[in-house]
Amino acid sequence: MMTHPPAGEVLDREFLALRARLIDLAAGLDRLDRADGSLVAVADDPRCQAIVRSLEILAQPGPDRSARVQEAFSLQYDPQWRENLMGGDR
Repeated sequence: MMTHPPAGEVLDREFLALRARLIDLAAGLDRLDRADGSLVAVADDPRCQAIVRSLEILAQPGPDRSARVQEAFSLQYDPQWRENLMGGDR
């Protein structure tokens, strides 16, 4: 049976790295806000939509957040992928 370390121990170990990544994320979002043009202009961009979905996922407690964030950036499964890749001729 696998046991998990206490939450306080994990927080002690992970805090500085998490803090650094969150500050880096905030800096990237700040650069988007300061960029020429409006952030509204890129709001329909699927990449921006994936970022927003990911932030929503991160804001909610619960297991498997990393998998759900990964899914936010993944394409939906296309059952015709092979035909599309091969040009439909094979």
